[in-house]
Amino acid sequence: MVPAPDRVTPPQRRLLGIEVWIVLLLSLLQSGVYATVSLIAKLTRGPLADQTATLNASRSDRPWLDLTYQLLGIGFALMPVALVLYLLVRSGDRPRRVLGIGRGSAAGDAGWGVGLAALIGIPGLGLYFAGRALGLTATIVPSALDDHWWRVPVLIASALMNSVLEEVIVVAYLMWRLTQLGWNRWTVLATSAALRASYHLYQGIGPAIGNAAMGIVFGYWYQRTGRVLPLIVAHAVLDVVAFVGYALFKDALNLP
Repeated sequence: MVPAPDRVTPPQRRLLGIEVWIVLLLSLLQSGVYATVSLIAKLTRGPLADQTATLNASRSDRPWLDLTYQLLGIGFALMPVALVLYLLVRSGDRPRRVLGIGRGSAAGDAGWGVGLAALIGIPGLGLYFAGRALGLTATIVPSALDDHWWRVPVLIASALMNSVLEEVIVVAYLMWRLTQLGWNRWTVLATSAALRASYHLYQGIGPAIGNAAMGIVFGYWYQRTGRVLPLIVAHAVLDVVAFVGYALFKDALNLP
């Protein structure tokens, strides 16, 4: 069971509430707002099944400039993680305690991560194809990067960035802070899962539902174990398989 964070006084609660809103609006809640607008735009343009959601797009037709943009995007996207770690230290909450670092072995974290990836990934594929058949999901293109020498390393780095950003903020930081604010565990779990669903809405309703389910599984794992590293591993495995697998085999499989 995750160690319960210390409750805070009313003045501290007010400041922590403001802190949470600022962190989320600078990171994944901001993404959720844009994703919601993107979904509305898609729905008002035509059938969702006829549209595309691209996850890793090229940003320039000049390879060196595209690589520069990709690396800058990955680096700056991780700044909210640095911010929450700093805020945890400032408030007296040790990041190692919040993230559960040191509670399990590296091999154990990797093993649990791969297991969680299989638990989420296999049903997720079924949900994606079901969503496509029902017209609830856009065609997802995991990578639209040109075939340069750096494509696979950048896709792996992007997968790692996504996993660290989402699991540190949406699971560890948010659930820890909401518990400190006095929220009950089920409301905390539902809020974390809803946030995860929100910033995937640009892919369609089906992926949002799938990511809400993923959020419930991952959030419950964190509540039970207090460990976020297996979740980072699981998320990274899912994204690496999707991004790199698509880039390498889309032509052979005749994918869009």
